[in-house]
Amino acid sequence: MPPQAVAKPKCKISASRKLSLKILLLARATEELEAEKAAKEEEKVRYLGEKLPPLQLIGLNMDELQKLCKQMHEKVDMVDEERYDCEAKVIKNNKDINELNLKIQDLGGKFKKPALRKVRVSADEMLKALFGSKNKGSMDLRANLKSVKKEDIKQEKELTMEVGDWRKKLEGMSGMEGRKKMFDA
Repeated sequence: MPPQAVAKPKCKISASRKLSLKILLLARATEELEAEKAAKEEEKVRYLGEKLPPLQLIGLNMDELQKLCKQMHEKVDMVDEERYDCEAKVIKNNKDINELNLKIQDLGGKFKKPALRKVRVSADEMLKALFGSKNKGSMDLRANLKSVKKEDIKQEKELTMEVGDWRKKLEGMSGMEGRKKMFDA
């Protein structure tokens, strides 16, 4: 039996009607955004009116002005402390939220580790990445390898031959003939 195609029901609203509805929705959304901004401004003005009464500086002598300045500095310090505390709480809460999100991902088991790519990096680039610009010398790995010269190989062969010679001398020294040679020398 061939699978039957499910027919989509035709949309009963015309394209021009959809467009006009979309335009009306966008206009309504912009009006609400503007009203929300105005409400926030009014709230801000009301709050500042409560917290900061208008200053009356006319008719104050020098001592009273200094007292007023000291009071204002104290209030500014208190506000700064509150702001710092609020920022610290926000940072702490953000860290906690991130940690909890990571725990949720771990418990869900749906976290996929990204596939690692093979990257060719020279030793100089690796040191630059690790130490930054602190490392000025280049790292030539071949220069640090031990170099073996042909003379060194010949000297090693002579040493091994000398090792064999002392054994022959001992064999020659064994018995009466060897003792006689030792006294003759």
